[in-house]
Amino acid sequence: MVEQPPLVQALLTPAAYPHHPEKIEMVQTQMSFIFLTGDYVYKVKKPVDLGYLDYTTLEKRKHFCHQEVILNRRLCPDVYLDVVPIIDDKCDISVEGMGETIEYAVKMRQLPQERTMDHLLKNNQVTREMVEQVAQRLASFHQEAETNEMIASYGDLNILATNTEENFTQTEKYIGVTISPGKYDVIKSYTEAFLKENTALFRQRMRDDRIRDCHGDLHAAHVCFTNGICIFDCIEFNERFRFSDVANEVAFLAMDLDYHGRTDLSRHFVESYMEASGDQEMMKLLDYYKCYRAYVRGKVESFKLDDPLIPAEEKARVKDIARRYFDLAQSYIPKDN
Repeated sequence: MVEQPPLVQALLTPAAYPHHPEKIEMVQTQMSFIFLTGDYVYKVKKPVDLGYLDYTTLEKRKHFCHQEVILNRRLCPDVYLDVVPIIDDKCDISVEGMGETIEYAVKMRQLPQERTMDHLLKNNQVTREMVEQVAQRLASFHQEAETNEMIASYGDLNILATNTEENFTQTEKYIGVTISPGKYDVIKSYTEAFLKENTALFRQRMRDDRIRDCHGDLHAAHVCFTNGICIFDCIEFNERFRFSDVANEVAFLAMDLDYHGRTDLSRHFVESYMEASGDQEMMKLLDYYKCYRAYVRGKVESFKLDDPLIPAEEKARVKDIARRYFDLAQSYIPKDN
């Protein structure tokens, strides 16, 4: 067992919360501790600097907590409630109490985990109608999402190259662990060549206002079918990942449906989105962005291997997931590459 920090241990006790929950479950990612208390979820950011995000000071964590609430209310208005202080009154650590503020948490209504798309996919409970509804919701969101000259600039080749090169640099240490040397080289070569060969297309996407303030992390675990559709947990920590081509966002969920073995639903999702948005040109970029997104998922899973707070048995599972995503990334590359 990994010994957790005192704050985490405190937040695993019912007395730390104003509603005294009967049961508390803690889930962690590389960047957050998430406490499920039944009625509410409290998300606490880890004091980490991962290069692409910096949560190292209390003030920065407070700022990004507020950003998380504001941005996620676009697609989940009733779920993201507030940013609340975590207090140390010299005797106990508690949420929303009186005393010195030692941390902040995003407070949310707890969504039914059994209604998230990834859980439903495992039980073969996702239908064509459901992915069609998600596509329509997403097309409407993208139509309303902010765009301007500054946001559009994130579709520039220099930014795209920065994003992809960062991926390859950050995964070098995992070559031979979660990705083979050959697979790494093939994906890297394909990515660099595609960017060079499709410069005109990327620039046209910028002129057509296809670069928007998107969600940024749209995979199956972030879609919940409850009282309509809630698409949650967008990226708040780095605009470079959120300001993107809408095709990039569509490709993310389409790729994750492929990952779950539902290429039929993936195709229907893309077709439904194109029909709702009128964006037929995105098909020219879809496999490229699917490759990019699968690689990102493999990278993020690999990062967990370096987290000392994640148990060894969980890391064994993480390795397998990361390898599967890297395999999927390569599968989108044309055979003649």
